[in-house]
Amino acid sequence: CRAMEPRLLRHYKSYARPHLSEQFQRGNPNQIPKIEKVVLNVGVGEATKNAKLLAAVVGELGVIAGQKALITRARKSVSNFHLREGMPIGASVTLRKSRMYEFLDRLVALALPRVRDFRGIRRKAFDGHGNYSLGLTEQLVFPELNPDKYTRTQGMNITLVTSSDSDDEALFLFEKMGLLIAISIPVTPLNLAVNPPFVNILPDCPSDLLASWRNRAGLCYDPGS
Repeated sequence: CRAMEPRLLRHYKSYARPHLSEQFQRGNPNQIPKIEKVVLNVGVGEATKNAKLLAAVVGELGVIAGQKALITRARKSVSNFHLREGMPIGASVTLRKSRMYEFLDRLVALALPRVRDFRGIRRKAFDGHGNYSLGLTEQLVFPELNPDKYTRTQGMNITLVTSSDSDDEALFLFEKMGLLIAISIPVTPLNLAVNPPFVNILPDCPSDLLASWRNRAGLCYDPGS
């Protein structure tokens, strides 16, 4: 039985890639910008004192990403933090191909709408080499995690690595992929009562992904409904 192709991957092949080829005059498909991998990284400074915290983070990342997380270790010793070289201080997961696209789909359609006071994704958080980083303050925005089991709040950093060395090309790629989302005003109970916010998603966003945003009652509001 052949696995179903992720919808963001289908959207890239059928819509984003032709636009990228035309915009940047790339005849060779291998030269067209694409997302190569997504890296999830969590630092656990208290792991030097409590090893159980690190084990819990590794389990959380495994549930979120769908594959086992690797333990990251200190590269150098820092006496002020009681840190020795080689000590476990965090966890990391690298996603590629289908798992990468499936994670991005869940991130944009399910996790980000659950972020408190979410105001959208910053369009300038690039590193100068075509890679984009996004920070989350808590892991429980992912619906895969049971809040009764994972009670400790833990942030994470998510990095999208592209095949391009240009921030402008990467930005155009994300626009055509429909990954850049903004909300007009903060989503708070007061704002919902007075002036419901609406989701400003670029028209390049896949229609089914757009629908998943609009259907999240209390978080997103479709002014045309």
